[in-house]
Amino acid sequence: MSYDFDREIGRDGTFSTKYDGREITFNRPDIIPLWVADMDFAAPPAVTEALVKRATHPVYGYTQFPDSLYESLIYWLKSRHGWQIAREWIVFCPGVVPSLSASVLALSKPGEAVIVQPPVYYPFFSVVKRTGRKLLNNVLQQEQGSYGMDFADLARQAASARMLLFCSPHNPVGRVWSRSELEKLLDITRQYNLIVVSDEIHADLIYPGNKHHILADLADSSEAIITAVAPSKTFNIPGLNLSALIIPDPQHRAAIRDQLEMIHISAANPFSIVAFEAAYRAGGEWLDALMAYLESSREMVQHYLAEYLPQIRLIPSQGTYLLWLDCRELGMTDDELKQFFIFEAGIGLNAGISYGREGSGFMRMNIGAPRHRIRQALNSIRSALERTKNNSF
Repeated sequence: MSYDFDREIGRDGTFSTKYDGREITFNRPDIIPLWVADMDFAAPPAVTEALVKRATHPVYGYTQFPDSLYESLIYWLKSRHGWQIAREWIVFCPGVVPSLSASVLALSKPGEAVIVQPPVYYPFFSVVKRTGRKLLNNVLQQEQGSYGMDFADLARQAASARMLLFCSPHNPVGRVWSRSELEKLLDITRQYNLIVVSDEIHADLIYPGNKHHILADLADSSEAIITAVAPSKTFNIPGLNLSALIIPDPQHRAAIRDQLEMIHISAANPFSIVAFEAAYRAGGEWLDALMAYLESSREMVQHYLAEYLPQIRLIPSQGTYLLWLDCRELGMTDDELKQFFIFEAGIGLNAGISYGREGSGFMRMNIGAPRHRIRQALNSIRSALERTKNNSF
């Protein structure tokens, strides 16, 4: 089956955060939106068909998680990643960020330290701070244009920490961690009895030449690794809000279940269930086509920047549809960068500074859109820089 990722699908008027939220976020409604991490592509046909079929039943009542839902996740993780999990390890939750928060609340105490690795997806910071935990930053290090973990600093921080919130693949820097890096990480977590909550929501979005290793699959089953997964980024269904935690340790699992039940997160959305299951059972071919398209878009951005916008450097992206742009050579402050992209270039990007001070001078670009729109955005940036240069004389 062929899939048309160049197709324009109007999203205005659908209450889309990415589109209908532009004016509130950027103070103008007409920017090219390359920010919020959802894609402008139609979901896999199997997902839409399953949703339409369920919608034809006119009662949308309280719903249980069926056995087939568990089986679809088990099937996907085994067939795509070679990871065999047990049904009882699975705990469903309405989204990865709520599951991170529930894990922190359940498995640490107020005042205990939780490590994050900035520049990182900004809810990692708020999950720690708003639960009254102490935030420790194990800053990623740039080496030869890419990012790596500072293991010496991680070991130092781990000596006084309870947990690590780990992002794999990493958002926003696009790293797909190697097996050797993950094994070094596991050595440190074993030494200091560190609980790891591994956000692997982008695990399926890997470019050729790279391989995603599920952290828990490299660990002994007795180790304290909690894995967060979801079909939301993979199949462009984040608005349906259903994710899963994979928790082999029964005590950790019971504690997190108690935390979710305490705030009465238990009922399932009937549409989330059928979309989740359909995606994992029948979305593989669509995903393969998507990754080929995204790879071409990523290469197009890289070549365009090198030829026309050498002041903006693309950090090598090994996974996700989110590109990390080094804009420091433009010589602008973070506020000036935001203003330039919004009001001069007419592009809505995520400001790097929102991912921690280590993101200062960077911007995050979402390429999950028809390629001609990505090229339009690049042309707009080029024109804006030329105008800015001419106006400076």
